[in-house]
Amino acid sequence: MADSQYDCVVIGSGPGGYVAAIRAAQLGMKTAVIEKDVIGGRCLNYACIPAKAVLRVADVLDEVRDADEFGIKVADPEVDFGAVMERRAKVVKTLTGGVAGLFKKNKIDYLEGHGALTGAGSVRVGSSKDGDEIDATKCIVLATGSIKKPIPGTKFGKRVIGTEEAWALKELPAGASGTEIASAYARLGVEVTLFEALDRVLPTEDADISKLAERGFKKQGIKVHTGTLVENVETSDTSCTFSSNGEAGEADWLVIAAGRAADVEGLGLDEAGVKTGENGLIEVDGALRTSAKGVWAIGDLVLGPALAHKASDEGIIAVEDAAGLETHPIEYVDVPRATFCNPNVASFGLTEEQAREAGHDVTIGKVQYGAVGAGTVYGDRSGLIKIVGDKRYGELLGGHIIGSKATELIQELVNVKLLEGGYPELARIIHGHPTLSEAVMEAARAADGWLIHG
Repeated sequence: MADSQYDCVVIGSGPGGYVAAIRAAQLGMKTAVIEKDVIGGRCLNYACIPAKAVLRVADVLDEVRDADEFGIKVADPEVDFGAVMERRAKVVKTLTGGVAGLFKKNKIDYLEGHGALTGAGSVRVGSSKDGDEIDATKCIVLATGSIKKPIPGTKFGKRVIGTEEAWALKELPAGASGTEIASAYARLGVEVTLFEALDRVLPTEDADISKLAERGFKKQGIKVHTGTLVENVETSDTSCTFSSNGEAGEADWLVIAAGRAADVEGLGLDEAGVKTGENGLIEVDGALRTSAKGVWAIGDLVLGPALAHKASDEGIIAVEDAAGLETHPIEYVDVPRATFCNPNVASFGLTEEQAREAGHDVTIGKVQYGAVGAGTVYGDRSGLIKIVGDKRYGELLGGHIIGSKATELIQELVNVKLLEGGYPELARIIHGHPTLSEAVMEAARAADGWLIHG
């Protein structure tokens, strides 16, 4: 006999899980969220939010150092890393407290403990021996996220760490390695070496963007090694040694940021009949339904980019499907991607290479920030906006931006695509002046063959 009964039970309270729970509650479902760690999951506590809090400090430091270019004389700034970490903790506490408040507002029960499927629409909270069983009459949503993966031949421990630990260091290291982490710590005065096994940094981005990103990293003093494997890693309590391209190296910390794996251990997938693929991800359809009746899975547990905002949207789709509403599968290629290094990098859709390989009649529109007034006003003339289009119907196939506010500017391109517009329409939308968004308009004009500023 179950101890409690709910319409919807969500396992995991990260951006996928807590958004799914809130939407379920809005749809009239009695809802519970089970979390084995801390409310807000890894994104709010260890990954996305802590990372951006530290990166924002590095951005402010850049602005102070560059102040003389704007006619402001300041002394050399000093980094109080203890205070940086205190602010980081405050940001995390504020946002996780906000999630707790949203649970209370929406009458969602928050249950601490390990959640696992037991089959037949029920979930166990706690250990297999003395855990409580909960019935879910309408849906169970799996939203446990992902865990760090070591590179081949290494294991985590001592001075070999993942990104979560890198954003929570108690003091500035002398050396560290991984792109957001490298960009943040290099600007905070740390000697940083960045190793990439493939032939260019940010290898999934458009080649033109990768080239500019590497140039920006090197300007920050980051030593960049592409096409390089890190091997023979040994660690002690104070440092770690390794080899790359036959040369020995040593660092205070070796940060591995080479990928993540679905967090499914102890989730009871086999017991409940939930199928996984060869890559360890849970198999779902376009509505995020698993092979087990009444069970949905979202976020890093399923295919698609491992991004918080993708998980949130999937959570909404899953519970709306469970409630009997009409839903539509996500076009994962059109989900905006963002890297908050310096310079900012953001993109969506196909790269130029992918578009050509797919057989499109490709047109390219490229404009530097310096082509519009705001680039000079705000001190970033080197940023670049690149639009990839198909000439036949003026289709917007992809957008790629590097430079200030790239992570904000990309959304306009995503919106145009999702509203079934193309680059010719974007080229004729009036943009405010002087703004960086004017460069988006000019890139669309370049793709359409009539660039004004450039």
